[in-house]
Amino acid sequence: MAGVATTVEGPDGGRRLDFAEHPNVLLCLVLVVLIMATIAKEPGYASVSGVRNTLLLAAPLAILAGGQTLCLLTGGVDLSVAMTATAAAYVCANKSSLGALPAILLGMGVAGVIGLVNGLGVAVGKVNPLIMTLGMQGILVGVLTKGAQSFLKGSTNMTPFVKTIGGGAVGVIPWNLFVWVAVGGAIIFGLRRTGLGRMIYAVGDNQIACRLAGVRVWQVQLAVYVLCALLAGVAGLLLAGKTGSVDLQLSNSFLLPSVAAAVVGGTSIFGGVGGYTGTILGALILGVLERLLLFMDASEAVKQMLYGAIILGLAALYARLTRE
Repeated sequence: MAGVATTVEGPDGGRRLDFAEHPNVLLCLVLVVLIMATIAKEPGYASVSGVRNTLLLAAPLAILAGGQTLCLLTGGVDLSVAMTATAAAYVCANKSSLGALPAILLGMGVAGVIGLVNGLGVAVGKVNPLIMTLGMQGILVGVLTKGAQSFLKGSTNMTPFVKTIGGGAVGVIPWNLFVWVAVGGAIIFGLRRTGLGRMIYAVGDNQIACRLAGVRVWQVQLAVYVLCALLAGVAGLLLAGKTGSVDLQLSNSFLLPSVAAAVVGGTSIFGGVGGYTGTILGALILGVLERLLLFMDASEAVKQMLYGAIILGLAALYARLTRE
């Protein structure tokens, strides 16, 4: 669903943009309108500081949404990404005394194990992705709550390196933007140019046909959930680096937006259609929307209601388009 908008002949014989075929152009227009509305509400948003604050929020959200994009493309979803991000950050902070690299590796290792368990449950155990990952979310809440009082008791502060990457900047450019560019480039390249990327689309489009063609569907699904968890771990480290420390509520508010960013970007919840380019625009749209709601003094409850409404509305739209 990515590309440059084409034109089609309208009923009056003229030419018009075909937004249905190339929605990224429409997403760009929505982004521009939201930016203008935010500037109208708060003129200071047009400053370097305003742009920087938006990117600091959009980068971890876009990376989380990248994992959701991979899952959605296979017809699945990962509802444990928020707690996976928190778990990775919590372990990294707890082991910060070991140094930045060991702490980061341990945090990412925990995220990888969570993704492996999710993947095995979905791919081998044939558990519905929603049920599997929702159950994992609950398990992680319990483990981290108990662990914070026992085996994870100790430091909740991130290392200076993680703080720099998560909240620092090179001039006016946030460090986390560089991480986002690297991760985003890898996702786009992987989906467009690798065998795994092609298999992700194929599995999401028709699992039965893939099996008959000899594709090991379970391996594709397993890889997707591990990658999703690792991306969640990266996002968790960026979020914790931005705040400087970690708590059990670190990523809770990012669960719905991570799904919404992918869906807004044109990734179908039924699998096989979409891509990360649209997700990038979706994350930027939600990042600007977050700032607009902040300037309007909207509560967190209102934000979550809005994200839920976006997901439900677009899900209904995709269902209608599929029937047609």
